[in-house]
Parts: sequence; C-alpha cells; structure tokens
Amino acid sequence: MLLSQTCIYGLRASALLASKSRADYTTIRELSDELDISFHFLTKVLQKLTKSELLESYKGPNGGVKLARTASDIKFMDVVLSIDGDSLLHECALGLPGCGILEPCPMHDQWSGLKQNIVTMMKDITLKDLANNYNSTHLTFDSFNKGNQV
Repeated sequence: MLLSQTCIYGLRASALLASKSRADYTTIRELSDELDISFHFLTKVLQKLTKSELLESYKGPNGGVKLARTASDIKFMDVVLSIDGDSLLHECALGLPGCGILEPCPMHDQWSGLKQNIVTMMKDITLKDLANNYNSTHLTFDSFNKGNQV
C-alpha cells in the first residue's frame, strides 16, 4: 500500500473538516462517527496533524478540531508528510535497500517516473479539492467509508 491506513484516515478526516465551516470546531466523536473510525485511533491521528500545525484543537466540553489554515492552503502532501513522513519519496518499489541510480532494482526506472507523478499530484491537490470532489461526485463520507459506489 502506498499510504498507511493511518494516513488514509488522516486524509479522510481532513477532507471532512474541509467540507465544514472553518470557524467551527468539530468534535472528534462526530468525526469518528461520521467516518466510522475508532475514536481512540482517530484521536492519535488528529494529534499528529495538530502537532504539524495543520489542525487546531480546543479542549473542553465544547472542544474539537478544525483546520489551522484554509482548505485551499493545505496540500494533500502536507497531510501525507505529517503522518507518513517522506519515506514515499525515497523508498524502492520492491523495498530493496541500496536501490538508486547507481544500483537500480528491476523496477527503479518505472517506479521513479510514477513516483514523481504521484508526488506532483499530491503537491497540487488541496484539501479544498478533496472536499469539492466528494461533493461533486455525490459521494457521501458514509458511502466512501463503506467502499460503496454511488
């Protein structure tokens, strides 16, 4: 898998937050219920995003999380780097140590080009784009979570 499950959950939660009013905090319970993700697991994911200053959190009975910047200012890549780090940018497709220009693996040339295209896409797509794409395709977060096609 290209992205960890943790990263996928972070992207889904971030996209859902991007679809809401930036002025309002959303409780983690509301996010976990809407995304059908374990509350405790999602809390850990959101802590990473808060530590990376992509989210703001507010503690207390009316607390929750919200985007720290506008959805158009947060890139897909920002979330990926916050959760999975930059290993995607450096890893060999076959997981072979030492793979590189000097000692390429059998997949090196194909993977390098594909990887660059993926990185470019991740740098171009914003959370606003993700939220808009959910809305324009009429996918609800509920149908997306269950793997259903609408």
